Amino acid sequence: MYVIIVYDISLENKGARVLNRVFKICKKYLTHVQLSVFEGELTPAKLTKLKAELNQYIRDDLDSIIIFTNQRSEWLKKEYLGQDLSEQTSAFF
Repeated sequence: MYVIIVYDISLENKGARVLNRVFKICKKYLTHVQLSVFEGELTPAKLTKLKAELNQYIRDDLDSIIIFTNQRSEWLKKEYLGQDLSEQTSAFF
């Protein structure tokens, strides 16, 4: 299945550490396309594992992760407005 993850991590209460962990976990499974956006193909089992790893670090009262899933990437239309940062964003972390 095709997965897109978007997250907002608060910098309060050691949030920089949480942000770093969330970034590294997402990078293990998906392609980094923009500051807090990852995408790629995952099996349902790998998606379950990814969610479990993320749940170890996010704080329910401060952080937010949205996971979009679709059966096939071909069913999504992706359009860039402005600069395509997909090749540059890894340098930020």
